[in-house]
Amino acid sequence: METDSGQDIPERDGRGQAGHVPVLLQEAIDFLAVQRGGTYLDATVGLGGHSLEIARRLGAPGHLIGFDKDPSALERAREILQVADSDWPTVTLIHGSFAEAGERIAPGSLNGLMADLGVSSLQLGDAARGFSFQADGPLDMRMNTMSGDTAEQVVNHLDERELADVIYEFGEERRSRRIARAIVRSRPISTTKQLVAVISAAARPMNYERIHPATRTFQALRIFVNRELDDLKALLQATPRVLKPGGRLVIISFHSLEDRIVKDALRGGRDQYFRVLTKKPVTASEEEIERNPRSRSAKLRAAERI
Repeated sequence: METDSGQDIPERDGRGQAGHVPVLLQEAIDFLAVQRGGTYLDATVGLGGHSLEIARRLGAPGHLIGFDKDPSALERAREILQVADSDWPTVTLIHGSFAEAGERIAPGSLNGLMADLGVSSLQLGDAARGFSFQADGPLDMRMNTMSGDTAEQVVNHLDERELADVIYEFGEERRSRRIARAIVRSRPISTTKQLVAVISAAARPMNYERIHPATRTFQALRIFVNRELDDLKALLQATPRVLKPGGRLVIISFHSLEDRIVKDALRGGRDQYFRVLTKKPVTASEEEIERNPRSRSAKLRAAERI
């Protein structure tokens, strides 16, 4: 089982500031095959790493559309993508889930669509967001901080069986029932530090494991809170409608649950919708992994709309 630990230390960008380093950047841009003057969707604009490279290749009168649930990330991306240049494409940023793409993007209007499904360094580096088990903070984990239940509400209000099911289904954690039982007995839990202590006591690391015992539970709670897998399925369902014939789809996933959904969608629609461009997922080189440890678990799959 591959996990998205989401706990890597943020890299430094070219200006010496802590920033999000786009994973598999060159590979994503190559598979996207950006056409000058086209229309492209970055479904997870984040801090604008992939979007910036797409925009540079688009030029005027191209159109770049970006979705993101996180208002803070979207504001940062807006600053990066606002370039005063006559040859710069039109940039439209939308605060919302990419699950809405089928409703908000005109049918057959896109030359390409990409999504980097990972958690950004901005989110991981802010203890107040509650994504990381390496920093103490409130149990929030919402990508959209303006709506929805927090991880604290989930941890304290689900019954033991429901909580165990969430941890098992979205974290593939075999010790889910033991962890859920310990959480229920330790309620109320309001911080990441408290939750980590409970999990660590209930599920001590096994000799063959290289990950922290809280990794899978934190992943499960984050996925559940943000409806990540449901949103991904909705995006993939909408993709054949919004892509033009010959349009490209590029998805970067960070754990096996996401990758399985992407692989099955492309395989299931191969005869009707897609020509798969990646027989096996593309992974990061040793050089990229050394430069950006977050890329270690990344898998890129690409396809072309028939």
